[in-house]
Amino acid sequence: MDKELILGQFDEIEQRLEKLIAVCKSYETANMELKNNIAKIEEDLKEKIEKEKSYIQERDIIKSKVDNLLSRLNSITETEK
Repeated sequence: MDKELILGQFDEIEQRLEKLIAVCKSYETANMELKNNIAKIEEDLKEKIEKEKSYIQERDIIKSKVDNLLSRLNSITETEK
């Protein structure tokens, strides 16, 4: 009888371990998916940062050219007075 009880307990332990292993594998899969999502989001963020830098540079160039043109127009109108 004791032998059957011990064997039953080992079976129960084995079943619980199998469930635990299955849960761990599902967590590993979920973790990998999350890491992939993080990597994609970080890459998207880098692209957006680069686009923003490019936009700011372009905006600054345009502003500088407009300021220069306005300055030239002001100097032309002042000399005509």
